[in-house]
Amino acid sequence: MTDYSFRLTFARMLLDGKKASLKFKEDLKNEVEILLAKSQRPPHLAAILVGHDGASEYYINSKVRNCGETGFTSTLLRLDETISQDLLLEKIKAFNNDPYIDGLLVQLPLPKHINEQKIIEAIDPEKDVDGFHPINAGKLVQGIPAFISATPYGIMLLLEFYNIETKGKNAVVIGRSNIVGRPMSILLSSNIQFGNSTVTLCHSHTKNLEAICLGADIIVAALGKPGFVHAGMVKEGAVVIDVGITRIPDATKKNGYRLQGDVDFENVVHKCSAITPVPGGVGLMTITGLLKNTMQAYHNRVNA
Repeated sequence: MTDYSFRLTFARMLLDGKKASLKFKEDLKNEVEILLAKSQRPPHLAAILVGHDGASEYYINSKVRNCGETGFTSTLLRLDETISQDLLLEKIKAFNNDPYIDGLLVQLPLPKHINEQKIIEAIDPEKDVDGFHPINAGKLVQGIPAFISATPYGIMLLLEFYNIETKGKNAVVIGRSNIVGRPMSILLSSNIQFGNSTVTLCHSHTKNLEAICLGADIIVAALGKPGFVHAGMVKEGAVVIDVGITRIPDATKKNGYRLQGDVDFENVVHKCSAITPVPGGVGLMTITGLLKNTMQAYHNRVNA
């Protein structure tokens, strides 16, 4: 992980996802130990990986590893990228019907011949720990308890861990995806703890984006463009949450690339009151959100 310590004289607070995720994972581990002491089973997460995409392999292996570190049971089903959509739907149905599986996810993206939306909608909403199903998304909009998309949920947990004030603040979310941008804007504007912000949701057609960002107390960058948010877009004392993570070719690195966020960290950090690093920030909290959703799915099933 990159060493950001020499830069912290400029930023009051580095929002360290590793530190926060360890705390939440420790809480979950303790909860699992209590369940085991009562002769109850631990939560069980099932994941489906289609194909051999390098990034997907990395993410899914990280999820499985974190399950093990927390005491959860996990099942990983690997399928060839040539699998038919109908057969994939059958696999999902089998997991939906398994009473010992609490959470289910299908790692995205999927091969082009498979309709991702149909796959998302095929997952039982009560096991949809990624929070992508339209039923869970609809409940979130209406303020009904639901599984929250793991990345926005992880960001909210990070704000909670560092006690970042959001009430009455002006927040700008850059990016309107159903996975991050839209649910993030809903959460920050909701009447909840670490919500109650006035939110502007920006996208590729937003005019005067720089001026809008300069008025923001909180910026969430989730558009997938490396270094897009520059110092001229950030006012003094702003809180900056960088969701982006892109592999940039770098011959000086052993693996041939470096990871770059959507924020120009080098030039933005000195203006912030708090900022997330890349790597070591939001990505780790996404897995935390997934684990907490799985624990909630377990309790929902056991206590039904």
